[in-house]
Amino acid sequence: SEKLLKAAASVPRESLVALGTCFGKFTKTQKFRLSVTALDFLAPYAKHKVWVKPGSEQSFLYGNHVLKSGLGRITENTAQYQGVVVYSMADVPLGFGVAAKSTQDCRKVDPMAIVVFHQADVGEYVRSEDTLT
Repeated sequence: SEKLLKAAASVPRESLVALGTCFGKFTKTQKFRLSVTALDFLAPYAKHKVWVKPGSEQSFLYGNHVLKSGLGRITENTAQYQGVVVYSMADVPLGFGVAAKSTQDCRKVDPMAIVVFHQADVGEYVRSEDTLT
């Protein structure tokens, strides 16, 4: 972005190692894990979204999974194990997750069942500010 470009202009080229936004990291098993720093870039383009109720927002931001009782809405035709962006009911992106159940399964599942596995959330900025890159 322009903001990053202007910030890099003050650093000598010889001293500059990397510049940009970290979208995630590869694990030891060569799987890519999204980082919360990519949320602002990916959220507007998400095909599959989940909205959580206000009472479950704090639980998700503390790193917990989303239960059926905290599910506000879910995008139609979301498949099981599909990556989703988790939003508050006010359409504020909160983080990433993986759908534990499909849209159809969410309608008939137990209220205490997990419907979205937690992957990353904006609360990580506070919890992991020393290690977040």
